[in-house]
Amino acid sequence: MAFEDFASAQSFLLIAGFVIAFIMGAIVNKTHFCTMGAVSDWINMGETSRFRAWGLAIGIALLGVVILEMLGMANLNSTYPPYRNGQLIWAENLLGGILFGIGMTIAGGCGNKCLVRIGGGNLKSIFVFLVIGIVAYFMLNPFPGSDKTLYSIFFYPWISPLAINMGTSQDLGTVIAGEESAVSVRLVIGLLLGLSLVWLAFKSKDFRSSPDFALGGITVGLCVLAAWYVTSNISVNVDGEMYPLTQYYGEWDMLAESEEGKPAIGAALGPQSFTFINPMGQAVGYAVGGFNSALLTFGIMAFFGVLTGSLAWALVSRTFRIEWFASASDVINHVLGAALMGLGGVLAMGCTVGQAITGVSSLAIGSFIAFAGIVLGSALTMKVQFYTMMYEEEASFGKALLTGLVDLKLLPESLRKLEKV
Repeated sequence: MAFEDFASAQSFLLIAGFVIAFIMGAIVNKTHFCTMGAVSDWINMGETSRFRAWGLAIGIALLGVVILEMLGMANLNSTYPPYRNGQLIWAENLLGGILFGIGMTIAGGCGNKCLVRIGGGNLKSIFVFLVIGIVAYFMLNPFPGSDKTLYSIFFYPWISPLAINMGTSQDLGTVIAGEESAVSVRLVIGLLLGLSLVWLAFKSKDFRSSPDFALGGITVGLCVLAAWYVTSNISVNVDGEMYPLTQYYGEWDMLAESEEGKPAIGAALGPQSFTFINPMGQAVGYAVGGFNSALLTFGIMAFFGVLTGSLAWALVSRTFRIEWFASASDVINHVLGAALMGLGGVLAMGCTVGQAITGVSSLAIGSFIAFAGIVLGSALTMKVQFYTMMYEEEASFGKALLTGLVDLKLLPESLRKLEKV
């Protein structure tokens, strides 16, 4: 996909992000694809169909990515965000994932689901988006009149030193076999893991009985894959030489005639796929910046695409319904959950889509850690909520937490504080 000028190439990047995300938003709304719901079904009812749909999305994206990389049609070594960075920020991935999992459970849905719900008429989710966006923005951007961010104040001093240097890359292919054989090893790992996830999804009779489970998983996986393909293959033709957008941006002074049309964030021009927490922060920055076109990114366009796609389906299917907070405690839960998602999503470098699907498709070790943290945080929160509700005054937070950890087989049975219900 070569373009004769930078403006045309960037416009295609933005439009493609919107269109692919529009499809995702419409299908997620139609099929009720929900990652928090997947954890809830599994923890509370032992039902795994929605979890299998999530796994199917991961499998489809993973299979496509390793094949595209083998064919030279995708490049995930210098992505935005940098999933394969040589510094493994495992503590940030884990803690951020746990915080995000707790937050999405308290708020009743992840970042992607928040946008889908806004499109469906849920006004509560507008507040969730605003809180996520503001927190995510100040995690990465300094407060007015200061050089401090939320990340630098609360996390950087103690968590940054815990990072592990993995060399050139943290993806499983490079870690196992080195740079020279990384592509081939990623292909083998990706095929084995991807096919296993697809098989695990379709082996379930309950999963096969509902076409929406398969449609949701396949569509989300293909949308993530399509974004990787498009953003990896856009270039600008300068006198017969092809420049990827990030390279063109880096050599702007030599290649462009003026500063006009230069984006504010060069890294956001690189290969990328869907993630929703940082783009919510970017959307807030875009609004604060007076809707300056230089601040538009693929992520912001994806944000609008999912929301609009969900709205379109809600109108076509006549399922658009205005929803509002049920009580003051409902407001508090949504605000608290949103704040935790903003903190955790940026710290973990992604969400249930951004890390658990997009990141895992890159086979980055940090993405697997973040994924595990999200599931752990969400599952444990559900256990604590359940025991607190069932035992009321008898169940202190500590007792409910220990019992939840026992239920999840993370602690021995001897530490159980409350009888299993």
